[in-house]
Amino acid sequence: MQGLKIAAICLALGLSASFSPAEARQEPRKDAAQSQVKKTQPQARKPVQRGRASYYASHFHGKRMANGKRFNRNSNAAASRTLPLGTEARVKNLENGRTAVVTIQDRGPYKKGRVLDVSPRTATLLGMREEGVAMVEITPIRLPSNPG
Repeated sequence: MQGLKIAAICLALGLSASFSPAEARQEPRKDAAQSQVKKTQPQARKPVQRGRASYYASHFHGKRMANGKRFNRNSNAAASRTLPLGTEARVKNLENGRTAVVTIQDRGPYKKGRVLDVSPRTATLLGMREEGVAMVEITPIRLPSNPG
């Protein structure tokens, strides 16, 4: 893996060195069709996270979460240390390919090495109830308009 990173860096450096500074300053030629196309701002990339996810124990049902609401084990609530409260995210179990959409409503997990806690219902949808922990990929699909 480290060899691939080194090879990619060497390739990038080699390509950048092959262009002269004069070529780099020249602007590309625009034709009439390109000049009429409206430019849009690129959307901010939403970082994808990978790591181990676990699920809330039954005794958390009814307890208050970081957003002030009570936890419901049958909801799509999830806990993240880094994503803003209110974020909707697609969670993919990398071990079996199953996905579920969650809403970040709490902070955690507090177990070292974990990136997400999901509700028992979501754990069932992801097929991770029996094992208790699974490798997942978390992709934010909607960030809150007023994070907090």
